Amino acid sequence: MKRSKTAALLLMSTAPLLLTACDRSESASREGLYTSVEACVAQTNDRSTCQQAFAKAQQDAVATAPRFANREACEASYGKEQCAERNDGASHSFFGPLMTGFFLSQMLRNGSPMNGFNSAPAFRDSQGGWQRPATSGASGVYRSGATTAMVPVNATPNRAVTSSRSGFGRFGSSRGIGG
Repeated sequence: MKRSKTAALLLMSTAPLLLTACDRSESASREGLYTSVEACVAQTNDRSTCQQAFAKAQQDAVATAPRFANREACEASYGKEQCAERNDGASHSFFGPLMTGFFLSQMLRNGSPMNGFNSAPAFRDSQGGWQRPATSGASGVYRSGATTAMVPVNATPNRAVTSSRSGFGRFGSSRGIGG
């Protein structure tokens, strides 16, 4: 009796996965790295989402930006005049890089945006590369002047990229669109 209940529960829990995998409707995600709201609007034609994504990225940047004990250490990683002194609200001062862009990812169905989006702040390092906060939940607390929790990103700014998914296995595809 116990074995049949377990088997039934197992089958019921996999049904949504099977139905999702067989879904042939055209769903995709659009992700881009933008240096301004205007650049985002030019690629997505969605001013409201771009403004909301930028505002959310700015809020997240305060909490997730790398933190340095002094301006010199920050500028060594992010460049001259690219760092600002900040306070964590508990009377602890630190230095962090200025947000120089934002990431926007949005789910699409049949070419139209679905509800919601994800955004994250972007930072340009002193070598011209782009970084974003790691999503592991680690905070960017300075430790002896070193930064933590940043992930390098290979992305072209101000260009939307769409990845298309339909079905699974050999039917899945991915293509870049933008200019």
